[in-house]
Amino acid sequence: MIDVEKKSLSGMRFIDLFAGLGGFRIALESLGAECVYSSEWDKQAQLVYEANFGEVPDGDITLVDEKTIPDHDILCAGFPCQAFSISGKQRGFNDSRGTLFFDVARIVREKKPKVVFMENVKNFASHNEGRTLAVVKGTMEELGYDFNYKVLNAVDYGVPQKRERIYMVCFRQDLSVSGFRYPEPFALTRHVEDVLLDDEDMVSSLYVNRPDTYFNDKKDDTYSDTSIRLGIVNKGGQGERIYSTKGIAITLSAYGGGVFAKTGGYLINGKTRKLHPRECARIMGYPDSYKISKSMSQAYKQFGNSVVIDVLQLIAEEIGRSLGGN
Repeated sequence: MIDVEKKSLSGMRFIDLFAGLGGFRIALESLGAECVYSSEWDKQAQLVYEANFGEVPDGDITLVDEKTIPDHDILCAGFPCQAFSISGKQRGFNDSRGTLFFDVARIVREKKPKVVFMENVKNFASHNEGRTLAVVKGTMEELGYDFNYKVLNAVDYGVPQKRERIYMVCFRQDLSVSGFRYPEPFALTRHVEDVLLDDEDMVSSLYVNRPDTYFNDKKDDTYSDTSIRLGIVNKGGQGERIYSTKGIAITLSAYGGGVFAKTGGYLINGKTRKLHPRECARIMGYPDSYKISKSMSQAYKQFGNSVVIDVLQLIAEEIGRSLGGN
């Protein structure tokens, strides 16, 4: 998480849809905005959200009447990528029906926020040969919004993790916002070793000592802004690879198997282990004061599904700058 000096979203109200752990909320609140509504259907994520923000998000957004949602300036949504049903060459609002993006669209149509700020997986941009993104763009334009999107990698913004995501920023057209730009990349100064826990008792159960562990001949003495593979366990499949802490983390995942499932393995003080959920939290930009799930399996899943707070903060700062004259 980035230390923010300028509260560029002061006075703004936002809603947090598909809220997960509240990454959007932390990012926008750090810039002075106020969250006035949240929604998250997953019960385990709701518990963590309540522990950190003192409120239980509304459940299934498909059952929520959009008229009951408070007025707001910014709608935030890291909505799941579902298959879009597209008939012929039609585009826009009608084509989005039946998907969770439709619930974003119906709220936008009713509430007309100044900004719609969305995040999704990198492949969303190319899903169904680009037709999915075209439906989202067409829908937002039909609802009266300019549509901006860009795929950004967290490692280009000070985060020691390869995590490529598409970020969509839509401004209501009557505001005549011009000059919005995505944040410029900057050099990486942190690596996996900078997020590791000092408490050995917390990570002792995560170490793996197996006879089918094999290391390559690469020296572990050079820092890099990419992941550095040092070895494998078993056949080296997904979740069976060992990396250097002098590089960056592989993409945290909510799913997948292998002895180092969801985080990858790392060589630490001559021993190999996966990352602890608290280390995953740090890699996603969550402060150490953030209360994580007591279930490690849930915590791994939740951070694998989460958003990178640092990147959201930087984009939100640009949103605030663009709205400054409006």
